[in-house]
Amino acid sequence: MIYIIRHGQTEMNHRGVLQGRSDHPLNAAGIAQAEEAASLLRGIPFSAVYTSPLTRALQTARIVAPGIVPMVDPRLVEMDYGPYEGADLRRLPPEVITFFRDFVHNPAPRGMEPLGEVVRRTGAFLEERCRTEEDILISTHAIAMKGILEYLTPDSNGAYWAKTIGNCAVYRTAYQDGAFAVPTEYREA
Repeated sequence: MIYIIRHGQTEMNHRGVLQGRSDHPLNAAGIAQAEEAASLLRGIPFSAVYTSPLTRALQTARIVAPGIVPMVDPRLVEMDYGPYEGADLRRLPPEVITFFRDFVHNPAPRGMEPLGEVVRRTGAFLEERCRTEEDILISTHAIAMKGILEYLTPDSNGAYWAKTIGNCAVYRTAYQDGAFAVPTEYREA
């Protein structure tokens, strides 16, 4: 089984800031969220743990799967928000509001990483690292996680882009008979 987790809360999440690739650690709430996720996933014998290079994802991976050295993969990094990184989510520029209202029909504003690129790089990661029936943990970010879910569900027609994925939300998918299964949210052990 492949388990995909979004990192725990950071102070930037708490303040409503578009943090993107800026590197912020978990705050106290984020550590508690990761500890709760660790309880949820306790007993799963992870054979590998992969993480984004950003501190918040790495901290989450270490809390959820203690004793396993996480392998950093840059393809799991968050979407590059370009000039919009650090923006207040309550006062976004109109072009970003338009994009966030309908990811499927509105391209990313100039300077932001296109969603197709997020799907391409996260999909390449899955194809290279996750074609196994062993238990794997992936620690990443909201938009990168949505890219993974879109890759795993090509018939979703972009449904994951508009879905809210909270801090330390977990999805899982199986790799069996040469194919990935449709991912589902994982809530109970």
